[in-house]
Amino acid sequence: MPAFEQARYVASIGKLSQLPEEGPPEIAFCGRSNVGKSSAINALTGRRRLAFTSKTPGRTQTINFFDIGEGVRLADLPGYGFARVPQAVRAQWDRLVGGYLAERGSLAALVIIMDARRPFTPHDVGMLDWAQPLERPLLVLLSKADKLNKRERAAALAQARGGLAARGMPGEVCLFSSVTREGVDEARTLLAGWVEAWNAEHGHKKAPGKGE
Repeated sequence: MPAFEQARYVASIGKLSQLPEEGPPEIAFCGRSNVGKSSAINALTGRRRLAFTSKTPGRTQTINFFDIGEGVRLADLPGYGFARVPQAVRAQWDRLVGGYLAERGSLAALVIIMDARRPFTPHDVGMLDWAQPLERPLLVLLSKADKLNKRERAAALAQARGGLAARGMPGEVCLFSSVTREGVDEARTLLAGWVEAWNAEHGHKKAPGKGE
């Protein structure tokens, strides 16, 4: 199982030519700008500032890689859905993120973070259009779930699950809160299982620990 709390920074890349060498399975995280993606990554890894948050949508335009232990990488993709950036920046996002998703053989699973109060925005649906052909395990984390009451939580889950079903996309949906840590253990367990399945299929062995 990936040792999420041992996460360490590996690299940031702004061009596909800079991608780390293929090998270890990678879990890619994506989400609309300011949806809480960085906070979700920090919660999952038990770190306060592993992934940096920004109040400026579209500011981060690199893919950031982290080693999360047991020969597994986490890929933090730049946020989507930003409105106040030049067209050239959007085109760069398409080339970088689209190229990574389409070409990365090491991609073992994809996590899309959506706001539990407003899941499946047009931008989220656009991201699903990118994800659907990949046929990779998909986890939708409904962030900021602590801001919803019981009825709203049930409605958000139903809406997200229905949205995936309507598109014919298999996937898991979890309520998530970086404040209360709701969904952290569930997400870790799901991702660890998918990584194990990827390793079994591809014959990849985890990196040996120190002293081995």
